[in-house]
Amino acid sequence: MASSKAGAATVIERTPAQSAPLPLSPTKEATRRLADSVAAERKSWIGRNRYYYEDHYRYMRFLVPKGSRVLDLGCGTGDLLAELEPSHAVGVDLSEAMIDIARREHPGYAFHVGDVEDPAVIAGLEGPFDVIILSDTIGSLEDIEATLYGLQPLCGPETRLVISYYSRGWEPLLKLAERMGTKQRQLPLNWLSTSDIAGLLSLADFEIIKREWRQLLPKRFLGLGPLVNGTLAPIPGIRRLCFRNYVVARSIIEKARPYRSATVLVPCRNERGNIEAAVQRTPQFCDDVEILFVEGHSADGTLEEIERVRDAYPDRDIKVFVQPGKGKGDAVRHGFANARGDVLMILDADLTMPPEALPKFYNALASGKGEFVNGTRLVYPMEQRAMRPLNLMANRTFSLVFSWLLNQRFTDTLCGTKALSREHYRRIAEGRDYFGSFDPFGDFDLLFGAAKANLKIVEIPIRYAERRYGAPQISRFRDGWYLLRMVAFAYRKLKIP
Repeated sequence: MASSKAGAATVIERTPAQSAPLPLSPTKEATRRLADSVAAERKSWIGRNRYYYEDHYRYMRFLVPKGSRVLDLGCGTGDLLAELEPSHAVGVDLSEAMIDIARREHPGYAFHVGDVEDPAVIAGLEGPFDVIILSDTIGSLEDIEATLYGLQPLCGPETRLVISYYSRGWEPLLKLAERMGTKQRQLPLNWLSTSDIAGLLSLADFEIIKREWRQLLPKRFLGLGPLVNGTLAPIPGIRRLCFRNYVVARSIIEKARPYRSATVLVPCRNERGNIEAAVQRTPQFCDDVEILFVEGHSADGTLEEIERVRDAYPDRDIKVFVQPGKGKGDAVRHGFANARGDVLMILDADLTMPPEALPKFYNALASGKGEFVNGTRLVYPMEQRAMRPLNLMANRTFSLVFSWLLNQRFTDTLCGTKALSREHYRRIAEGRDYFGSFDPFGDFDLLFGAAKANLKIVEIPIRYAERRYGAPQISRFRDGWYLLRMVAFAYRKLKIP
């Protein structure tokens, strides 16, 4: 057997599955007959459960960017695909009657009759896709691990696998609803917990990026459903009781990331004494490193110092811009708009994060271990006066809150050092309309954008040092209020979209 690397892990290539079409098992045949018999009723059932489907479609639109290349396995009548407004859409379903309706109602998309567990069906699809959807399909699969692994040839480095499914705890209620005639009939399903799904994804060489739980009440109930789902349902502990589970994952099988250049963006205001050290201490960690200073209308001669240092180090690619507006967020956006590197990094000019650590950020991206790399100051011991105790306590508290809000683990949301590829920054910038102009500091503009774009976020521990020159540019109480506003904003935009 051959092997290939996925980050630091080794992935064993499996024996290729047979390519000849597989006959349907008795269970699959029964599933097909039932789906054919109820296909004409499908739109009526969606109408009877309108609130549930509206919420499901809304969250899927949140997860899947408009204009994506989308594959929906178990697409039914194609309504979900149509809601997502893809640029290219392919749907596969076992039921010929369902596919006939899908082709009639959504003629712009490609629909195929087939068993999604059949390797010959998957081999006939042309990938890669931006998004592969298994919406409730996983419950009907006979070999989930093999089916998931069989999707690997359709995945590129940017592909996201989106799985939505019923919560295992709702099994008795759903069976009761079927007996009462308030839910469409189904054959017995695989009832899986999110831990079960996580284990199967891992076996199939996928890793989870984020999970979400939605719909504590899947009915409107005269407005009670939206109220409960918008307030109680997202709360830790309670959310595990929700009706719907969502998982976003990506392949961990090695995909080439040919980054050859990087831009180190240094926003600076009144940092004259740190400029030369920033250049001297920034390593040449790839073939082409651009150091880009964005100066913020300093009063201590910072701009003149940058120009002096640029001329004193002709062997380094140093550029300088004066930001048009105010604040770090404006400086970052202006700098990235003028950067030329394949990888974009932020290095705070106070140098409390050692520039010598920048290669770690680059390597995390180049290896594919992460797609958005965030520094964390709260793992290693820091220098004695690097952070005040009140600031430290607030940072730890807000990190827990934002880990819940963003569905990825954070230990330090306010570390200024961040890195991502130019392409991923472009996607974040294109998605700014969803969030609007809300972040003068720039940290949460990038963090929220990365979470919305389903990027794999990783943290790099750094040793936080005392500032050697100048004064901090932050205010504890002003910025504490700012963080509270960000919590409320993120809850509204990310938890109840």
